[in-house]
Amino acid sequence: MGSKGYFIVREFGEGIGASSARRGALRRLGALSVAFFMVACAAQDSGTPAKQDLSQATRLFSVGFQDITDIYIEDVSVSDLALAGLGNLSTVEPDIAVKNDIGQVSVSFGDQTAGVFNAPQKFDAEGWGNLTATALKVVRNHKVDSNEPEPEKLYEVVFDGVLGALDNFSRYAGREEARENRASRDGFGGIGVRIRLIDAGVQVLSVMEDTPAEDAGLQDNDVITMIDNESTVGLSQREIVRRLRGPLRSAVNLGVLRDDKPETIDIQVVRAHIVPQTVKYARLGNIAHIRVSGFNQSTTRSLREKLKLATDEAYGTPAGIVLDLRGNPGGLLDQAVSVSDLFLTNGRIVSTHGRHPDSHQYFDAEPENLAKDLPVVVLVNGNSASASEIVAAALQDLGRAVVIGSSSFGKGTVQTVLRLPNEGELTLTWARFHAPSGYGLSRRGVIPDICTSGSATGPDEVLDLLRTGELPIDQVTRRRDVDPNDVQAAETLRANCPPRQGEADIDIEVAQRLLGDPALFTLAQGGTHNTAQLDSGQAATAATPQ
Repeated sequence: MGSKGYFIVREFGEGIGASSARRGALRRLGALSVAFFMVACAAQDSGTPAKQDLSQATRLFSVGFQDITDIYIEDVSVSDLALAGLGNLSTVEPDIAVKNDIGQVSVSFGDQTAGVFNAPQKFDAEGWGNLTATALKVVRNHKVDSNEPEPEKLYEVVFDGVLGALDNFSRYAGREEARENRASRDGFGGIGVRIRLIDAGVQVLSVMEDTPAEDAGLQDNDVITMIDNESTVGLSQREIVRRLRGPLRSAVNLGVLRDDKPETIDIQVVRAHIVPQTVKYARLGNIAHIRVSGFNQSTTRSLREKLKLATDEAYGTPAGIVLDLRGNPGGLLDQAVSVSDLFLTNGRIVSTHGRHPDSHQYFDAEPENLAKDLPVVVLVNGNSASASEIVAAALQDLGRAVVIGSSSFGKGTVQTVLRLPNEGELTLTWARFHAPSGYGLSRRGVIPDICTSGSATGPDEVLDLLRTGELPIDQVTRRRDVDPNDVQAAETLRANCPPRQGEADIDIEVAQRLLGDPALFTLAQGGTHNTAQLDSGQAATAATPQ
């Protein structure tokens, strides 16, 4: 998931000409039908690849074209989309040329014209869908040798061309990739392990908590040598994953090698619904460190459990909470909102705005505050994107947390994920999201209060800048709005705290020292300085928050 994105998931199965019904269904989705892009996992979708006939291909492209013109954040014509898609066929066959000349579209191979079609009206999705499907049939008929491209490959090529004419975050996923994407959002039938291939078989890198693998006794570093009496040696990772996953409540039999056991151990695991873990908790002295690696449907529930554990008096109430969002690429919108809400009692969390009437949505906090008013530090870096930026911006803007690190990624556009008739998916940018104070996060990202990627190279230097008033970065700068199309303005703003891609120990060290010193924490929140104490290097104990 290299892609960082924020999605609204919508799945339809209507035929061509159902655009008004599709728009009506979108309006009925409501606030919780939204999602970000996450990690890849295999889902249990039904259906197997099949040759698509002309009518099926026509329906696929007609639905796709209509979706884009209905949903995309900017006005686009179907004709431009279709011609961009057909033009991309040259990546499959270099001598293919598609030309639009005086109302006619021609497909040629070198000097040979293979087909000429009347161009439909520029916004006729069904007409251009039929033309595109027919052109692909011409291409496949031309390739009569064994290298004839499969329909799904051509669909991918065309949609890549179509979406290449849009922004960088709109994309197409074919049947298999879309299946993986749906699993990452919704979970899958599996056993709950992370694995890698080694010469001896399949090494278990980690066993997820509260999963069938843990219940059955699998351990980290176990080597799976057999799956249902078949050797794992020589199998691809995709094939291993396919065999480990399956219908809920079905059993899989594993042969396992363990370092302290001389013989193979036979373990039966009963599959269950698995949602990848995104929350980890640890104590760093008297600080609760909670890392959130992504936002899927179990994130808020998992974080709620970790917060209850962290604040349980039996373990000693922590001095504060570090919410570590570094490297977090995104996740479900409803989870970003509900995660933020665990720390808030009121206020706007995020709003979204685009061209489509249903893109204007507002999300506010509810009274519950599971973090019990403990001081909170949020860590971000240049790879914190989308959902993580929503959480960081909300807690910062509403005065609930001090944000430490570097400028975040700046992925402030909203995507909607639409299932296509071939079980593939279109991911389309349809809105931008805005922090509670109103600024858009597109391109500029979240500017931290306490910058650790600037001139200061150690925690002592950072805290000295805090004591002397050079930090935190002032609120006017942190909340400054910029035109997302003004690259120079965004880069100038981000230069106040240059984005750092990797994770640095300085972030944790500064967080611990702030949470261990209430006066310093108040300064980091924008509190006033007691200048009489600056010479001694001590923060004012009577400082008041801004």
